[in-house]
Amino acid sequence: MDNIYSNIPDDRAREHFFDLIRTESVRVERIVSHGQSSPEAGWYDQDEHEWVMVLEGAGTIQFEDGREITLDKGDYLNIPAHIRHRVSWTKPDKMTLWLAVFYRWILSALETTVCAECSRRRYVYSGKSR
Repeated sequence: MDNIYSNIPDDRAREHFFDLIRTESVRVERIVSHGQSSPEAGWYDQDEHEWVMVLEGAGTIQFEDGREITLDKGDYLNIPAHIRHRVSWTKPDKMTLWLAVFYRWILSALETTVCAECSRRRYVYSGKSR
């Protein structure tokens, strides 16, 4: 069995990215930071949605519209596809351990229903691909 806290790299000079799971529709990645941030011109503009959580440390996500959200241990955030963002700060004196889930909706295999009680749209796997 693997453990998210095992085999943390000793190299603090750069960020470390490690895919835990990778499929056509989802990728789960562990990221280890020690004070790193994205380059000033380094905006992420991804084709997939990103759900990200800080497991240890802290980091700030900056959005192109000027918003900044600081995530501390246990905080998480969902970033829709093509929302330009970057990491503007991570804790320099302590490791920041991120868990990022990148995912795509495979709409051809989902059916849309509307909940009668709450009127929210729900997506249900149909078991078939169109």
